[in-house]
Amino acid sequence: MIKKEIDLPLHFGKAPSWLFERMKKLGSLIIEAIYYEFGEDEVLKRLGDPLWFQSFGCFLGFDWHSSGLTTVLLSALKEGLKDKNLPIYFAGGKGKASLNAPQEIEYICDKEGIEPFNFIKISKLTAKVDNVLLQDGYNLYHHTFIFTKSKKWCVVQQGMNERTGWARRYHWITKEEIFIEPHNGIITSKKGFTLNLTDKICKETQDLIVEISKENPDKIVKEIKILQTKKLPKRHEILLEDINPCNLRRILLETYEKKPKDLEEFLLIKGTGPKTLRALSLLANLLYSSPISFNDPAKYSFAHGGKDGYPYRINIKDYDKTIEIFEKILKEAKLGKKENYEILKKLEEIFI
Repeated sequence: MIKKEIDLPLHFGKAPSWLFERMKKLGSLIIEAIYYEFGEDEVLKRLGDPLWFQSFGCFLGFDWHSSGLTTVLLSALKEGLKDKNLPIYFAGGKGKASLNAPQEIEYICDKEGIEPFNFIKISKLTAKVDNVLLQDGYNLYHHTFIFTKSKKWCVVQQGMNERTGWARRYHWITKEEIFIEPHNGIITSKKGFTLNLTDKICKETQDLIVEISKENPDKIVKEIKILQTKKLPKRHEILLEDINPCNLRRILLETYEKKPKDLEEFLLIKGTGPKTLRALSLLANLLYSSPISFNDPAKYSFAHGGKDGYPYRINIKDYDKTIEIFEKILKEAKLGKKENYEILKKLEEIFI
């Protein structure tokens, strides 16, 4: 697959209500059609594919180069699918809504008779991985967790580089191993300095980080203070430049007391953020020659700009006609009209 990179300026604005309401209707109809024709696994597969997701947002009329495509599209799907009675559930969202994902997952699971614990844990860990194990300069502000009764899941989350104003979107689909090269795809606009502890060469380093976190905090802080006085390679200096030993000691007291048995337990300890991981990964590297990676894992590059109608304006009449056609096709397909199933199959050709 060809990788494309497009640099465009940031535009400001938000999705107008007339467009959002139509995105809800048409987007939910398309997801419903995919579900009835191909099943719930295919819905998760499509949403977990960064290029299909981008194309889907464009089809629904959103700016192809906009960071808002992610937030508005997922919000429209979450709202539009509420009354469809599909066994595909959405939790989380943008800003404060992202923090409510665990509570939403628990509410949905209680209502549908599903065990919520594992879903809540995965939701928390995927966010931690993209903020802590993968330090690429993009801070998460959007997290949507999508799941089914069959224990399958998909995560779409987005981060923003506050200095540049560019966004980066992370896609996950059901996977047992979520700490080593876990992403189904990452779509971005820019690449820069990245500490990538999800690289497959970093498995040993991940294990050492957990072991070091169990040691006496004063010993670890002393080592960090010594390193901060030394002349280190530029990349190593970046890892240390904003670490406050006093704050680090406070977090390490938690890890020292709780003695995490593995990386999962370590990441779920409150306060184990990017700075803690940077300090411990550097110690693992310098004391034990354990490898650390600076390879950015992003697979696809697109610019993320604004939400102001580029590159074209929506023809509302045509949009409403498309909604009307989809509603009719889906209604008749449910009644068993085979020719309409053939039309639904064309969706695979449109969105692949």
